[in-house]
Amino acid sequence: MNRTIKLLIPALFICLTSYAQRDKWTPIFNGKDLQGWDVYLGPQLGLNNDPQKVFSVVSDGGENVIRVSGETWGGLSTTTEFENYHAQLQFKWGTLTWGNKKGKKMDSGFLYHAVGKHGVDANAWMRSQEFQIEQGNVGDYWGVAGGLQDIPTVKQGENYVYDAKGTLNTFSATSPAGRHGTKGADAEKPTGEWNTLDLYCFGDTSIHMVNGKVVMVLFNSRQVDNGQESPLKKGKIQLQSEGAELFYKGIKIQQISAIPADVKAMAGLK
Repeated sequence: MNRTIKLLIPALFICLTSYAQRDKWTPIFNGKDLQGWDVYLGPQLGLNNDPQKVFSVVSDGGENVIRVSGETWGGLSTTTEFENYHAQLQFKWGTLTWGNKKGKKMDSGFLYHAVGKHGVDANAWMRSQEFQIEQGNVGDYWGVAGGLQDIPTVKQGENYVYDAKGTLNTFSATSPAGRHGTKGADAEKPTGEWNTLDLYCFGDTSIHMVNGKVVMVLFNSRQVDNGQESPLKKGKIQLQSEGAELFYKGIKIQQISAIPADVKAMAGLK
């Protein structure tokens, strides 16, 4: 056998094994009901009490999807915690807005590393890191109820905008930069079309991807209590209801042993 071929075979095997591992998805939404999820709609309604069907499963285009009415602020959270994973979901906007969000940008959020009590943020959500879902701002970061991360950014006006070569700033409720970091690129599809979000979390690093494009890389995920910081590397996934109607489908997850090389390359990581 040619020596070059002998050298290529192990490399090809490793490559194929890597891609095979990346296809081992576990659905989080079973396509039928909300089994495996908890609903929280504030202290008045509490846990798993949803008379208005703020979170429900409906048929759309011949398939079952999760509808979030947005009528009441709250969260739909997994009953399981996750660590070191690649999560993927699809979402599209509906048409309804409610309350102080009526007539404004439609808003929601894909919260990860959600821990602790329900309703510690706005009486609706758990402590977490937020992959923002808002018209025109999909992929932004918010630190929720004590979550904080470091993001390389450049300042543009009042906003700190992600830039892989920018200054590493801490984003939290008490930091000079605040708790909101702006995505580096706009990859959202027109309202009414399905968007695909990919979230990579490994160790204390996370990557936000929108429709196949890296829009933010975040480092040193942690949380703060009484001024003391500690790591925040695992937790539940929570989907927000925040005054706007939207739909989710294809929610799935797979464990990873590292951030894939092609994703690292897109993100500019070594």
